[in-house]
Amino acid sequence: MRKLFRILALLPLLLACAGSGQAQSTHPNVLVSTVNSPEETSIAINPKNTQELVAGANISNQYFSTNGGQTWTWRPLSSPYGVWGDPCVVADTAGVFYFFHLSNPGAPGGSFPFIDRMQVQRAATAATPFAFRGFFGLNPPKQQDKEWVAVNRRTNALYATWTEFDTYGSLSPTDSSRILFSKSLDQGLTWSTAKRISKVGGDAIDEDNTVEGAVPAVGPNGEIYTAWAGPLGLTFNRSLDDGLTWLPSEKVITSVPGGWDYGVAGIYRANGLPITACDVSSGPHRGTIYVNWSDQRNGPSDADVWLVRSTDGGLSWSAPRRVNNDAPGHQQFFTWMTVDQATGYLWFVFYDRRSYPASATETRTDVYAARSTDGGLTFQNFRLSQSPFVPSPNVFFGDYTNITAHNNVVRPIWTRLDNRQLSVWTALIDVTVLGNKNAAKLPGLSLQVYPNPAREAVQLALQLPLAAPATVRLLSAEGRLVRTILNHEPLPTGQRQLTIPVADLAAGVYLLEAQVGDYSLHRKVTVVR
Repeated sequence: MRKLFRILALLPLLLACAGSGQAQSTHPNVLVSTVNSPEETSIAINPKNTQELVAGANISNQYFSTNGGQTWTWRPLSSPYGVWGDPCVVADTAGVFYFFHLSNPGAPGGSFPFIDRMQVQRAATAATPFAFRGFFGLNPPKQQDKEWVAVNRRTNALYATWTEFDTYGSLSPTDSSRILFSKSLDQGLTWSTAKRISKVGGDAIDEDNTVEGAVPAVGPNGEIYTAWAGPLGLTFNRSLDDGLTWLPSEKVITSVPGGWDYGVAGIYRANGLPITACDVSSGPHRGTIYVNWSDQRNGPSDADVWLVRSTDGGLSWSAPRRVNNDAPGHQQFFTWMTVDQATGYLWFVFYDRRSYPASATETRTDVYAARSTDGGLTFQNFRLSQSPFVPSPNVFFGDYTNITAHNNVVRPIWTRLDNRQLSVWTALIDVTVLGNKNAAKLPGLSLQVYPNPAREAVQLALQLPLAAPATVRLLSAEGRLVRTILNHEPLPTGQRQLTIPVADLAAGVYLLEAQVGDYSLHRKVTVVR
């Protein structure tokens, strides 16, 4: 009877998916749960057995699947210190799952302050109930928030970064926020004394000038990297000795025009906080650090998803590259990114409104994914959701989505809102239908470059077999944007001749990228002196 009631409750949503008029996603959508008003999702895959997945959602929702995400079981989460928000689920290389979350002042019999610590729960397998393991960050009366955790794949050490507030939400100029770090070498049982890693603090308001969004990542040799947003923009720090020492001051990666706390119609609040990841695969981009976020640098009606990369341990960074490849003027928000450490491919998930008229009242929302197989130089976008949903600013929607991947098994997770009904979904991404979109799959598309090597200028001839928007960029060998020749410019069928001046460039090898619709072409260009 309970199952029948659940199906009847979802009938309007299922009918909407069938009759939306949109082409159906080729990646089957799976309902994870509607129980307990879930939002703000996290998911992890067992690298030893990709059939096992664990997910979580605010406030005390946990889910597991033992068949690759085709079906899910819901369980409540409890703790002696109460359960609050910011669920973070990770798995180590032994297939052990960890569920991190904040504390809750409403715990039975509890009297401790609001969000006074972060907690960790542990499960030996996906189907094993989580058990309280330990906590970290306790520093009364200060408050701890926005934690995330990464696993050192060589040692299975756990690394946590988060924001500490003097007083959460305070407007007082004497209250501030800072980024802290702690680690556990015994599967979350005990944790090192918290270490401050942000020299420049922020305010305590939980808005643009608060330092937040520190997601840790681990490099091939155990390096610890993390980036966050705050009054300096997007900033970065690292440790090369297992968290003992860090750079004396954070490095500014880029500005975040419009701030990380921006507005999107229909969304209770839209945060563009960064996600940090590092490639530790055996692929050609091993060691590359990536930072992914969203902002409205192109105006309040045009939030975009961005990526920067570093190939020298975070000492220098590429210019921001736009992940969503639609025409300007639409909202993309709540991005998350992961690296498949078996392939080195980057995977992204985000909400997207490219399919609907750009207007202040249009709130229909899809879920999109993106993949990069070339180290974050180009991105293939594809729709995941089988129908749009319409969010409401009166219903809290959480602050993030999430995605996990291992050996081409890729599972995103996101929240929907249908008629005030919150639900959590995943998609069974079929990587075989994606493929690399290149010139061989679009006959007649070609790019010729001459002279090569060049001293003064490079001539290029771009042949288009169909009318399409085109973007042409010249990049350094490290992927840094040198100059943009075309920026999503609609081009007719036929050949387009372009000249790229290079007389001012240093001698070396550059990469010419032409993106035509969903197809990308690359040519190496050598500049000589």
